[in-house]
Amino acid sequence: MCAETLLGGIEFGGTKIVLATGTPDGKICEREVFPTTAPESVLPKIVDWFKARSIQALGVGAFGPTGVNPDLPSYGKILSTPKQGWRNFNLLQALKDGLNVPVGYDTDVNAACLGEAVFGAARGLDNVVYLTVGTGIGAGVLLEGKLQHGMLHPEAGHILVEREANDPWQQTKCPYHQNCLEGLASGPAIQERWGLPAVELTEKDEVWELEAAYLAKALSTYVMCYSPQRIILGGGVMEQKQLFPLIQQKHSRDRGHTELCCSWRLRGKPGHSRCFGAWTARARCVITWQEERLPFRTAFTL
Repeated sequence: MCAETLLGGIEFGGTKIVLATGTPDGKICEREVFPTTAPESVLPKIVDWFKARSIQALGVGAFGPTGVNPDLPSYGKILSTPKQGWRNFNLLQALKDGLNVPVGYDTDVNAACLGEAVFGAARGLDNVVYLTVGTGIGAGVLLEGKLQHGMLHPEAGHILVEREANDPWQQTKCPYHQNCLEGLASGPAIQERWGLPAVELTEKDEVWELEAAYLAKALSTYVMCYSPQRIILGGGVMEQKQLFPLIQQKHSRDRGHTELCCSWRLRGKPGHSRCFGAWTARARCVITWQEERLPFRTAFTL
């Protein structure tokens, strides 16, 4: 049974939307997944699902770019996305209007970073980078116990990396940069370079040696810029179990005192969900209670 204090969490992804309810101590009660269709189609389903569960607050982690500065008119809006119907859509206001509960809002990667710091692989640490490697590449950054935003939010997936000399592909999947991390190392980049999706390339050593080289270069940059105590790697591409040891090996000469952790290692821990969507949904609950300054906030403060 879940406690009387029931929180809601949403992970808005470009492909799917993960909904969850949970308790202040991080227990996941229920979970649901909807495809990311147009707002007018999927928002009523989300509102109805949470209304039926009487949540007291909601936390949202959204795909970007999105407005995360509460002092700007863009706060809570999905900005310049190619996703049909979502450009300039005020997601935060739509959820507030539909549910009439306090709603906290941040990027999906910042929410995942916070979730790991409170419940997961970075518990007790104040300086953490969470990197997701999947359809895109993005990073959530926690410094001195605070999530980083600034002018917009970090776009650490678009840092420039030197192209490997043995890379057989001279294109990029990023429409803005020729040699950025996302353009060279995301799931779509892997598929276009090798002609097959990542899940069908497991036995191809050259695929993962190259992928590890790009990711290790990026991690070295994050270490020098953010000086994190731990970097956590997640996302669909990191499901390839052979990839993490390769990254560790290539990164070891530069990592200093920064530890690396792969999110899939958490999934089998007793008492925790095996679903990464549920992990990130926990983070949304934390965001809600922190940002709205509701009762019990001290239970979640980093």
